Amino acid sequence: MADKVKKVSKTTKTKETKKEISPETNPVEIQATDISTSDTTTNTKLAKAGKRSAKSVKEVEEKEAKEERKALNADTEAVKTAVKAPTRTRLERAGKKLKEAAKLVEKDKAYSLSEAIELATKTSTTTFDATVELHINLNVDPRQADQNVRDNLVLPNGTGKSVRVAVLADDDDAASAKKAGADIVGNDQLLKDIEKGIINFDILVATPAMMAKLGKYARVLGPKGLMPNPKSGTVTTDVAKAVTASKAGRVEYRVDSTGIVHLGVGKVSFGPAKLLENTQAVFASIKSAKPSSIKGNYVKNITVSTSMGPGIKVAVNEL
Repeated sequence: MADKVKKVSKTTKTKETKKEISPETNPVEIQATDISTSDTTTNTKLAKAGKRSAKSVKEVEEKEAKEERKALNADTEAVKTAVKAPTRTRLERAGKKLKEAAKLVEKDKAYSLSEAIELATKTSTTTFDATVELHINLNVDPRQADQNVRDNLVLPNGTGKSVRVAVLADDDDAASAKKAGADIVGNDQLLKDIEKGIINFDILVATPAMMAKLGKYARVLGPKGLMPNPKSGTVTTDVAKAVTASKAGRVEYRVDSTGIVHLGVGKVSFGPAKLLENTQAVFASIKSAKPSSIKGNYVKNITVSTSMGPGIKVAVNEL
């Protein structure tokens, strides 16, 4: 009886096997069956929690995909950097007018002051009356109090700008300031306008007695360079003289954080003679302000230019 049962089971298995591999069975179906079986097997191997859980496996796969994307992006950036064109100079990026004007200037030549001033007037590229600018790099350390070069002077031929002067003074001084040509004269009303942010002046002159009232507005006036200062001549008892000097072309200069003085010395319309006279006055002032602690060369280099024009190197021995 047992032998019969074994024979029947063997016959059944043989029939099932033949059925599975029969020619009528589609190979695609066989592949799909295998895949579904393997998926089922994989799913059954996943744990409910821990590193072998479905959530943990998914996170690992996402992290690997993210790392692959990062590596791909890094390779792309490396290729972009490798083929990046070199940075162009200012002159290469300039317009046609500036390029033509720059051809008149010899790059490595140090001109005399008179030659540089005359060349600056010829290389002006603007349609308006450009300012002639002076840039002097001094061998000083502005962080040292005695090397913080600063002064003011009246240019012989003025600046070419119309300056609006305001005077903060009492009645007697206000009258003399008005007579000297001040544009705005006042006391309480002027302070109220400053408090509201109404600033219709380029220079503010004040008497020493008024500085106590003006102190609270230092945060408004200071960043604009309008806070009166005794060193610049805008805090004085003789307000009439200060107004006259401001109208006549008084300028103030001070080295920046890198030790360079930047100053406008007039307009192109002045002509080379007047511009040379103004520049020589600035040179004399800077020379007299030389700190006693400077033992070596006082001047590193000097450049003259116009607004939006090319720079012209000036011989250092001119100062």
